[in-house]
Amino acid sequence: MAKVVVLSTGGTIASRHDPEHGDIRAVAGGAELVADLHGLPDGLDIEVVQLFNHGSYALGLDDAFRLARAADEALRAPDVSGMVVTHGTDTMEESAFMAELTVRSDKPVVFTGAQRLAEEPDRDGPRNLAAAIRLAADPRLRGFGTMIAFDEEFHAARDVTKTHTSRVGTFQSAEHGKLGDVDGDRILIYRTPRARAPFDVERVEPAIELVRLAMGCGPGFFHAARDAGARGIVVEAFGRGNVTPGALEGIRACVADGLPVLITSRCPQGRVEPIYGNGGGKDVAQAGAIFAGDLSGIKARILLSVLVGAGAAMDEIVAAVGRVAD
Repeated sequence: MAKVVVLSTGGTIASRHDPEHGDIRAVAGGAELVADLHGLPDGLDIEVVQLFNHGSYALGLDDAFRLARAADEALRAPDVSGMVVTHGTDTMEESAFMAELTVRSDKPVVFTGAQRLAEEPDRDGPRNLAAAIRLAADPRLRGFGTMIAFDEEFHAARDVTKTHTSRVGTFQSAEHGKLGDVDGDRILIYRTPRARAPFDVERVEPAIELVRLAMGCGPGFFHAARDAGARGIVVEAFGRGNVTPGALEGIRACVADGLPVLITSRCPQGRVEPIYGNGGGKDVAQAGAIFAGDLSGIKARILLSVLVGAGAAMDEIVAAVGRVAD
């Protein structure tokens, strides 16, 4: 008998209209979500754990790490086959990547949620949750790490991103592609994710800032982040990793103060590479910034929070970013 633990955290899948406040709030617990399911495999044991019940826009990096630790703890039980996390879609990819980096078990962790409220007649939550439970119980997915299951597809946490504000097929892995499909009671695997090497950490650093560049941006955001106590900065730069003259000034100042600065691209696909001179990416690399491959800005921020929280030295950060991002 396979046993799956469902860790419930809130989000749209658990949300309904609140007439008292005139808005939408996460109110349904995990047990209620599981009770709404039909057609699961026979002999499947499901345990529900309610961690918290919030919209994911209200969560922080400490919350994501707490979630990952709870998942890792539950997966230590020998009778547990896998874990499902119900979560809001706004920051699901961030919490999923935190779990990918810090959950040490090789049992599958599957995040899912919904784009439609729990009270809507065409809600997508039950279908997504049932698919995620099937995935978490499948022994073929051991070693696949953390995934997101949505709209009958499943994706690697490293690659997936939310692409639409409201449509049910919002999660895509545009460049690397989905891992597979859930077609009724069949799980179809098309590719395997990258090999995992999770970090053994006791805390993460929440004071990691993300700066997205636009034409003509000056150094002000970098100085403000440093002065506000940032312990690291991620930059969503132009194209292959180029920045404005003002941003280059700010990056140099932050690196001089000992802050790790990671460079990603604001483009949705492709890798950063220090190629261009005269203020371009080559000068950024020479200033001491670390290029983060094809990681998105928000994924690089999760990685840097783990590394800084672990007390990694600059050369260790460089090596770890290269291992995860290359």
